[in-house]
Amino acid sequence: MRVLLIGANGYLGRFVADRLLADPAVQLTALGRGDDSDVRFDLASGSPGALTRFLDAVHPGVVINCAGATRGGARELTRHNTVAVATVCEALRRSGCGARLVQLGCGAEYGPSQPGSSTAEDAVPRPGGPYGVSKLAATELVLGSGLDAVVLRVFSPAGPGTPAGSPLGRLAEAMRRAMQAGDGELKLGGLGVQRDFVDVRDVARAVHAASLSAAQGVVNIGSGRAVRLRDAAAVLARVAGYGGALHELDQVPMRAAIGHPRAESEHGMPTAYPYPDGCGSWQQADVRTARDRLGWRPRINLEESLADIWMEAACRI
Repeated sequence: MRVLLIGANGYLGRFVADRLLADPAVQLTALGRGDDSDVRFDLASGSPGALTRFLDAVHPGVVINCAGATRGGARELTRHNTVAVATVCEALRRSGCGARLVQLGCGAEYGPSQPGSSTAEDAVPRPGGPYGVSKLAATELVLGSGLDAVVLRVFSPAGPGTPAGSPLGRLAEAMRRAMQAGDGELKLGGLGVQRDFVDVRDVARAVHAASLSAAQGVVNIGSGRAVRLRDAAAVLARVAGYGGALHELDQVPMRAAIGHPRAESEHGMPTAYPYPDGCGSWQQADVRTARDRLGWRPRINLEESLADIWMEAACRI
């Protein structure tokens, strides 16, 4: 099976590439903006016609799109997350390769959820920020394309390679600085938020399974369990061997507080927007569809994911 992987150098894409390369039945071609890609192509600025010509030459059976942006303004997010997917869909429609498309979406497409609830694929999406809006628009393009396609809505990925700007990445960096400085206490804010963390290697397994399946539509990929950041901080402290006290600051926005050395008022971020992913205080995935249609279940628990995050942070001490 020839697979074209778009975004192989990104956080999720690297693990998807590793998973696919471990399958002897897969012939992998990586397409992206970096010099280390097999083929250099920028989806945000490249034409559907140019991509079509490449698809006809390579003739993949599956196209996996892990590319996209998580940061930036609405215009940049739209260009990298929505326009880029429109290019992929149009190129696949024009091409004679007949490839199946596996698109990586995100839990932010759903927006805030009722605390205690699990979000299933039939929930009405109400993204609370520009990132979720741009990803939802991409999903709608894929679903309306008429292609053989599936969208995996990945909730909060964690594990090795976790970006330093993510909540868990900032948490690990704050603990690293505290241990390096010998601080006996660590003050953190925004720890009341609850998210569904899923290990990035489990995400890669789900992508692999989706590429082999006949599933179409939207499929949630998560652990099926919401975890409070306060509890994740306690696990991380145990994994790191940090014996200091963890003090939670009250009423501090998540992005502005976790591990940030400056006061809330200095962040230049409005306190009315405490959840930068637009998902409110709670998110938990209903993952029964992934089990039933992909034969997929998460295998790696959060403690193992946090241990790998800490291992990378500790290397900077």
